[in-house]
Amino acid sequence: MTPTLAQRLLTHPGTSTPRATDAHLRARDWAEIQERMLVPLYDAVHERLEVGAGTRLLGLGCGSGLALLMAATRGASVTGVEHLCPERLALARERLLPDGLWDDHTADARLMEGGAEAAVDVGRPPYNMITAFQPIGCMAGDSEGLAPLLERAAPLAERGTPVVLAGWGPPERCTTSSVLRVATRLADPLRSTGSWRPSERDDLEDVAQRAGLKPDGSGRVACPFGYADMDSAVRGLLSTGLFDAAVGATDARQVRKELTEALHPHLRRDGTVWMANVFRYLVARTR
Repeated sequence: MTPTLAQRLLTHPGTSTPRATDAHLRARDWAEIQERMLVPLYDAVHERLEVGAGTRLLGLGCGSGLALLMAATRGASVTGVEHLCPERLALARERLLPDGLWDDHTADARLMEGGAEAAVDVGRPPYNMITAFQPIGCMAGDSEGLAPLLERAAPLAERGTPVVLAGWGPPERCTTSSVLRVATRLADPLRSTGSWRPSERDDLEDVAQRAGLKPDGSGRVACPFGYADMDSAVRGLLSTGLFDAAVGATDARQVRKELTEALHPHLRRDGTVWMANVFRYLVARTR
């Protein structure tokens, strides 16, 4: 396997080819702009758990595969499943699978669409690490479905396997919190599962306990959001999906306008956009 971070760039919205749908463009924006903001989180977890040649890693909600790629470069054997965004999964295949091989299986990487059940392979040893890196704790209901997913994944791993969950830090430590409130305001009156809410201290522990896992330590990591310009910042944040309810309640142009206004205080003299954030991770163990 020859993993690479380099990707083919698509044209920007407004100049895209007919084949480049909104979903594909947004997935590309996630992979090329936004996902790299979480690299310090991925790296801290891999370092703490000593990811290496003996690691058999299952990534739940693997998205476009950057965390898996980083683990693979450390020598880990990686499996990723993704059930929400096939466009991101397609980008993970570009990153992790050798050129010309599209059967989703190689000696070192497997990528499948679906949930934990898609990762079952009776011919392989059990997993000894599980990650769910999609951060929770900034939108109401954003942890729904995570505990059942972890419950289904746990039997695929050895007893005592570390399971890593990630979440936003306290709002006073996350500059982006003020920007995310735009999503709630524009989504009114749809203030239910799509509304912003501050993260709480025990969010990750609550999910772990509901999944039958035993909490075994946690950490905090600085993950600043830095963008080359305002357009990149808007595209990156829209790619997260956190503004989908707002777009549905108003329209994409209005959301972009108000998001740009909310980002203005974070625009620096050189044209870059910078927001300091802290993310938290929890290490739990299978029983």
